[in-house]
Amino acid sequence: MSGSPKYSSVRVGALYAQREAAERRRRAEERRARERKRAAQRAQLAARRADLARRDAELATRREAEREARRAAARAEQSRADERGLDGVRQLVEEAQRSGARADAGALEGELAELRGRVARGEHLGDAVERLRGRVVSLRPAATGGAADDPAAVLAELERGLAATGPEGAALDADGHRRCRELLDQLRATAGPDRRVRFDALLGTVEHALARHAATVAESRSSAERNARAEREREARQQEQEREREAAEREREAAAAAALERTLAEAAERLDVVRSAAQGVLETAAELGDPGLADEIGDALRAAAGALTARSAAEALTAVAALEDRLPDAERRLDELELAYQRSRDLVAALRDAMTDEGFAFEGGEDEGGSFRLHFTRPTGATYETTVGVEDDGTPVLVYRVQGEPDVTLHASRDEAVCDTTEALLERVHEALGGDDGFVPGEITWDGKPPGRRAKPLPRGASWRWTAP
Repeated sequence: MSGSPKYSSVRVGALYAQREAAERRRRAEERRARERKRAAQRAQLAARRADLARRDAELATRREAEREARRAAARAEQSRADERGLDGVRQLVEEAQRSGARADAGALEGELAELRGRVARGEHLGDAVERLRGRVVSLRPAATGGAADDPAAVLAELERGLAATGPEGAALDADGHRRCRELLDQLRATAGPDRRVRFDALLGTVEHALARHAATVAESRSSAERNARAEREREARQQEQEREREAAEREREAAAAAALERTLAEAAERLDVVRSAAQGVLETAAELGDPGLADEIGDALRAAAGALTARSAAEALTAVAALEDRLPDAERRLDELELAYQRSRDLVAALRDAMTDEGFAFEGGEDEGGSFRLHFTRPTGATYETTVGVEDDGTPVLVYRVQGEPDVTLHASRDEAVCDTTEALLERVHEALGGDDGFVPGEITWDGKPPGRRAKPLPRGASWRWTAP
């Protein structure tokens, strides 16, 4: 046997395979039970989130109903104010009619009815009431008492009518004010007893000019008031709209922040469901020598945790979902890894017993993360370093490195039959590895072994030892 390593693949015996298959089924059922439990936990979390979302929706609906109620109350109050304004205008119309106003009562009644209909439909009349009020006021006649007997009293009453337009009358209707002043002067000139006919003839013209001037001033004053009121209303509407816009923006921001928090909470809760299992897979895979599986789960864990730390809600959910998807297969692979590890440990135990039964002294060993290295010595001083490993397809393999045996040469000549006795000894060790109830090693091979030759195991009870040449 040359000094190169000796190899032997190992298959498991039938009974051992049956026990392993039963263990594999048990583990599969445990995996399914764990996944059912995790699914139930996720369903509970989803139900709780749905309940919270329902409550949030109910709260939003209630708040919107409260806002609409406030708006309806404001509209109702405005409608009541418009109704009160129309009632006041009706009283003015009735007063004007009783005082002999030259007005079309039917037109006024129709306009009042039209405005009341608008109020009934919930419309805001704005300054329509005030415009109608100004028209009614302007149509009331001056209280001259007709063609009175006392021209001086009539003139005084007309002067009071002109003064009633207020200090801004001349500014609001300069032409009308000047015309009224001229006509009053003319009327005053005809106030003598000998000019009574002329006085009575001019009186109607003066009354008409005063009424027209009063109407123009009232309309101008009403227009100014309307403009000021419209500006105030416009500013109030703008302020209200701005408040509503800001409130809506705050609500949108609050809703977005709440949605972010809910999504982050969902991702964190779902991660908590699988975190310990994933961490267990990572650590065990690293211990058992499968860095690929450890890196895969470790990367998925770090991606989820990193997205949560960065508060990236969508990325966190995606990363957690990816981890959830990977975990069942990772646990299956880990179970196979653990079965292979246990198989190797059982093979180590069987090999150690078989070699010590053949007189080897066990000098210790190392667990190298999925493979085991064992050290044995023979009484002659020869050393056997045995590695119990696993091939890519999961098949156990034994690797021997022998030093100090006389039939082990460093370089074998072509077709030289070497290592017969050492090979035979190892074949006898292999026979003791349990058979159907344990392990069945295959042929021992090494670099340079003559093809087609296999040593027979040494007979039981044979005694042999070598001495150095």
